[in-house]
This record gives sequence, C-alpha cells and structure tokens, in this order.
Amino acid sequence: MESSLRGKHILLAEDNELNAEIAIAILEETGLIIDWVEDGVQCVDRIEQMPAETYDMILMDIQMPNMDGYEATKCIRHLQDIKKAEIPIIAMTANAFQEDAEKCIAVGMNAHLAKPLDIEKVEQTICKQVRDAKMKNRI
Repeated sequence: MESSLRGKHILLAEDNELNAEIAIAILEETGLIIDWVEDGVQCVDRIEQMPAETYDMILMDIQMPNMDGYEATKCIRHLQDIKKAEIPIIAMTANAFQEDAEKCIAVGMNAHLAKPLDIEKVEQTICKQVRDAKMKNRI
C-alpha cells in the first residue's frame, strides 16, 4: 500500500506542534511529502497561493485557532479555481463520534480520522482518496 503513497504531497493543518511532529513522522515513513501550517487561515492562504495540484490532499485538524477546520474547508470549497476547490480534505479530530464524522462530510470534507491516528487507517483513507481522485479525473 505504501508505494501508492510515495511522493504524494500533503498539506497538514494542525495547531498543536507535538501532534504535527508526530503526524509528520508517521506520514513521512509511508513516503508522503508533508507541508505543515498551524491553522485554518494559513491553510486556506497556502491553497490560494500555490499552483493548483501542488497538494494531493489536505489533512485538516478540526479545532484550531483563528479559523477551525470546518470554516477552512468551506472557504476552500468556495474557491474559484475548481481544481483547488475539489482537493480531497480529510478531517483529523479527537471527536470520534458518528455525528462528528457526519458534520465533517456535511461541510465538504471527504473523510474523517479520529485521533490518536492509527497509521493503518490513515494509509487506507489516504489511498482511497487518491484512488477516488484518479477515477474522478478520468471521467
């Protein structure tokens, strides 16, 4: 499974430095390239500033200062550039209840991962999003 992730470029939006360092260490072991921003405002700014398709997906913490993951997702989904607006976004949250997952999907996220992160589930979720994006682009 790891080989399909190798070289994929992920934007990690996480306000807690320790959580970010742990996530980066885990994700880089699978061959992913990770850029890190500390809140939703920085995440939206980075997506707006970088060329479309710079990132293969976003791993988005929900509870962040300045702009939470829900608001950041809404902003990204309303960008004029359709390639940027449709980037896969995976929520990462300590809130693991079904209603939390449903809220993530309702605001436009593609998937939901509970913290602490289970590396196997992270890999499966990212791989599924990569496959789904490839299928969508073929149509």
